[in-house]
Amino acid sequence: MLKVIYQQTGIEKSVSEFGAVKVWPMVVGEHIAKVSEVEKILYGVLHIKVKNAAWRNELTFKKKDIIAQLNIRIGKDLVQDIIFK
Repeated sequence: MLKVIYQQTGIEKSVSEFGAVKVWPMVVGEHIAKVSEVEKILYGVLHIKVKNAAWRNELTFKKKDIIAQLNIRIGKDLVQDIIFK
């Protein structure tokens, strides 16, 4: 029922995108979740603020795997890219 309402009101994509925010800690693990914060997701691009440059580099190397795991958890290919700041 909610899915129909989401489709009719045009917020289905926003609800799906929020799924990426919710599963971020589960995908990256507790330690990385403590040093990173989801800022927003916009047009399939997840914006993540990280504690420092060392973590930004580490997460950049893992980006493809993180994107794949996020999309598996969400159940659709929603996240196309991640920008680490």
